[in-house]
Formats: sequence, structure tokens, C-alpha cells
Amino acid sequence: MNKHSFLFTPKCWLGDGKIQLSMVEEELSFYTSWDLEEADPDGKIIATQEVQIQGMNDSMQNQFCITDRTPSQFSIELENATLGTITGKGVIKDTLIAWEFRQPELGFEGFEFYELQKDGSYLMRAEYATPDQFRTVIRGRLWEKEA
Repeated sequence: MNKHSFLFTPKCWLGDGKIQLSMVEEELSFYTSWDLEEADPDGKIIATQEVQIQGMNDSMQNQFCITDRTPSQFSIELENATLGTITGKGVIKDTLIAWEFRQPELGFEGFEFYELQKDGSYLMRAEYATPDQFRTVIRGRLWEKEA
């Protein structure tokens, strides 16, 4: 359907980068892993993301559910312990996968961009804002885990 294997092909991806939290002055390093499952007969894909931030004991778990995929767009659902379940929309372009969440009733919004590089890795950028005015800015890189 497209040339992106991140998010749409059952594989494991690893990543790292920097995260800036508005409540902390310094940028923190983070490490992430994505475990992508095979699409079910209805085309639904489950992706489990684990994020470990430097200096924090507990890792954060996010579960994504990708549905209604066409060559140019998809629906995405994010579930985690802090937010519950949030629904968003995604787009697929030649060298880009991106999605955004807007939940005005929760005061939550954010987006993530994954830009495909020549070596098959992705540069990523994300920003999120919560009702208590906390902002999170994330920049990093993702690559396919070697078998």
C-alpha cells in the first residue's frame, strides 16, 4: 500500500532522542521501542510503545490502534494510563507519516511527525499540550531493530 514499514508492518523499532518538558529546564534523553503487530482481518494494527526517560524510574507505556487505513490516511487511537483513550487522524505521504490528536474537552492536543530517511530510519518530532499548560516537545530518530 505504501513504502512505509514503520507503523504498518509487524516489526520492532527502536529509537532515541531528546525530550523537553515544560516543567523541567533541561532536555532529557529518552529511549523508545515500538512493537508492531500483524494487521487483523479487518486491517486493525496494534502498536505498543514503551518510552524510558533519563532520570525517571518508570517507563511509560502507550498503546496505539491503527484503523481505517487508505493509501493517504488512517485513524489512530492512543491509550495510556494517564490520558485514557484519545482518538486522532493520521496522514501518509511519500516520505512522511503524521498524526494529530485534538480533544478539546480534555484540553489535550498534540501531533507526531515521522519523516522517512534514505537509510530507512525516521526522524521524528512530536509536541503535546495538556490542560495544566504542560508542554512536551520530542525530537528523535527511529530505526528498525536488527533481527
